[in-house]
Amino acid sequence: MANGGYAFQLAPHDHVFLGKGHETAERRTWAVIILCGVMMIAEIVGGALFGSLALIADGLHMSTHAGALLMAALAYSYARKYAYDPSFTFGTGKFGDLAGYTSAIVLAMIALLIGYEAVERLLNPVPIHFNEAILIAVLGLGVNVASAWLLSGGQHHGHGHAHAHGQEHDHEHDHGEESRLVSFGTSTLAIEVFEDNVPPRFRATAEAGVLPAASDFTIETIRPDGSRQLFAFRNKGAYLESRDEIPEPHAFVARVSQAQAGQHELRELEFEEHDHGAAHHRDNNMRAAVVHVLADAAVSVLVIVGLLLARTFGWLWMDPLAGLIGALVIANWSVGLLRDTAGILLDRIPDIKIAERVRQAVESEGDRVTDLHLWRLGPGHLGAIVSVATSNAREAAHYRQRLAKFADLSHVTVEVTRV
Repeated sequence: MANGGYAFQLAPHDHVFLGKGHETAERRTWAVIILCGVMMIAEIVGGALFGSLALIADGLHMSTHAGALLMAALAYSYARKYAYDPSFTFGTGKFGDLAGYTSAIVLAMIALLIGYEAVERLLNPVPIHFNEAILIAVLGLGVNVASAWLLSGGQHHGHGHAHAHGQEHDHEHDHGEESRLVSFGTSTLAIEVFEDNVPPRFRATAEAGVLPAASDFTIETIRPDGSRQLFAFRNKGAYLESRDEIPEPHAFVARVSQAQAGQHELRELEFEEHDHGAAHHRDNNMRAAVVHVLADAAVSVLVIVGLLLARTFGWLWMDPLAGLIGALVIANWSVGLLRDTAGILLDRIPDIKIAERVRQAVESEGDRVTDLHLWRLGPGHLGAIVSVATSNAREAAHYRQRLAKFADLSHVTVEVTRV
């Protein structure tokens, strides 16, 4: 309820804030689990048949590796399965961060275990079967390289939704990276820069009403240097798509024009380039899975080097020293992952620069932001609650329009207080 005592109810809407390519990442993770599982069974069975304790031990180690990846895969599956469950107030986008946090704890425990074993062997050296140990380390490195290759891949697809209710509180949902809403009469169109594995082009989708004829619809971009480009469209059935590709960078004012009743109506939208490599775009679930693979690969490399030096020069201490260095590397990675995921789970501001730019966008006309909350909803999705004090007769929709240029703001709540 805003100043003045207006009560309202919001229309129902979804809160799906999954990362880019969520299902692709899920499939890749399951593929790596299968690879590790096959390798684990082969090593344990081979060790039992040939009487190799080292092979059995490495097979059991591979099981912990597969277990950590299983946690990541289940987090993907669970987040997708319950993405539309209304009991999750802000969606299931944080399941990956929760899994990443848990994986970071597991990594820290593994680092401690390796470190303890390394110190124990430095103090009490044991005989080493070099040829067999080197073979297993090389085999493990090969599995890790294959796992890293399988895990490497993209993320995210979405579309935009907006809900205008005419109240002092209002909500906006933008599930696409560059989606904007424009209204022409009874039709509302979602305009986005679509570039998921294809050259970037404008797409216009009907959110309400019907699509205009392609011949009646154009977009002209005006860039900061004053250069202009006019885009004609073709009908692709479910949407209109620009005939020409959009050159980089994607920072410009877009003048959307539609012919109606013999006249052209214009709407202006602002697009800005944003950093897809920013911290709030990271898929921490995939990051944790990759860190597990890289940690194992790093240890394998160090072990191979240590074993070769120990065999060549008789330096038995090189093997535990390599393990100790590997433990320190893993510990460092786990601390970084713990820090980042804990901040997200505690709703720490994910990007101070975006928070400041949001404040500046609202205050650019003399109004004052009295309260601002910015947090991460999922990879590439931010939520914001903005309280504005103004002496002007402005509704929440006015401020939502000013914030529409921030493509990563997927859920915006605006509260207006008149002073």
